[in-house]
Amino acid sequence: MTWSLPQPMLTVSVDSPALPAGHAAEPKWDGFRAQLAVHSSGRVLLRSRQGTDMTGSFPEIRAAALTQLPADVGLDGELVVWESGRLVFERLQQRLARRGKGASEAAGRWPAHYVVFDLLHHGDADLTGWAYARRRAALEELFTEHGLAGPLTLCPSTTDPAVAEQWLGWTAAGLEGLCFKRLDESYRPVRSWKKYKVRVTTEAIVGAVTGSLAAPRTVLLGRYDRAGHLQYTGRSTTLSQTAGRTLAELIAPPPAAHSWDGWTFSAGWGTQRTLDVHLVQPDVVMEVAVDVARDAAGRWRHPARAHRVRTDIEVSHVPLFGE
Repeated sequence: MTWSLPQPMLTVSVDSPALPAGHAAEPKWDGFRAQLAVHSSGRVLLRSRQGTDMTGSFPEIRAAALTQLPADVGLDGELVVWESGRLVFERLQQRLARRGKGASEAAGRWPAHYVVFDLLHHGDADLTGWAYARRRAALEELFTEHGLAGPLTLCPSTTDPAVAEQWLGWTAAGLEGLCFKRLDESYRPVRSWKKYKVRVTTEAIVGAVTGSLAAPRTVLLGRYDRAGHLQYTGRSTTLSQTAGRTLAELIAPPPAAHSWDGWTFSAGWGTQRTLDVHLVQPDVVMEVAVDVARDAAGRWRHPARAHRVRTDIEVSHVPLFGE
C-alpha cells in the first residue's frame, strides 16, 4: 500500500496557560517540529514542518526508526538536543547542514531525541481522521507493544490542569510552554492546536533601532557583560506609535565608539537577511516581555514585546547580561 505523510497540523497562540475544557495538554519543546515515516520498503523519511528532508542529518533517528518501529508507521513529533542540563536549539541548527561522516560525528557529539506526540499512520490505516484521544491511545499502545526507547521518546499528555501547570516549571530545562489539543479533533492541516508560550517581563538597554532615529520601528536590545561590553540580547516586535514617539525623544547617535560598531544583525532566526540599523547612545532602558527560548549565549530567539520606555531606571541598574 502506498501512503505519504500528511501536511502538518499547526498551532495558534493563546495568552492563557489554563487548560481548556475538552482538551489535552502537552509540553511545548524547544526543538524542531518533524514528521517521521517508516515504509515497508525500508525507506525512512524525517521531514521538517516546511517539507525539508532531514533524514541524512540525523542518522541516529533513522537507525532507531528502522530497528524499533514496525513498517508503515507515520509519526509527528519534535527533534530536540539535550546538553548541559537543558534543551539546546542551536545544536539542531548546526546539525541540519551535515551529511554523511559529518552527520555521524555530530550525532555522537550532539545526539538528538525524537519526542513523539502523534500517530498518523499505522499498517494499512490512515489515522488522521481519528480523534486526538483515539490517536493518543494508539500511540501509547505502539510504544508499549514495541518497547520503544531512546532516542524515540513519548511526549507526555494530560487532561489534568494541575499537571499541566506543573510542567510550566520546566522552563529552565528548555520547555517553552504548553500545547492544547482538542480531544475529539481529527488531524488536519489547519491552525487549530493552541500554543501558550511562557513569557517574562524584564529590562534591557536600547543599543540600536530600525526605521529612523525620528521614527524608530523596532529596537535592538542589549545588556552589559562583566567586562563592560554591551552584548546583544535580541530585537523587539514593532513599537506602538506611543512607544515610538517616546523613544524618539530620548535617543541620539553615539558620540563616541559603540560596542556594536561593525556588527551586522540578522532579520530573524535562521535567515541570512541583515537589518539596516542605526546605533544609538546606550542610555535608554526598555521594558519588554520575552519568552524563554534562548540560545547558548543568552540571546532571545524570538522578538521581545516592547512594553514601555523606562525613564525611572538607570542603565547601571539593569542586571548584568546572563544574570
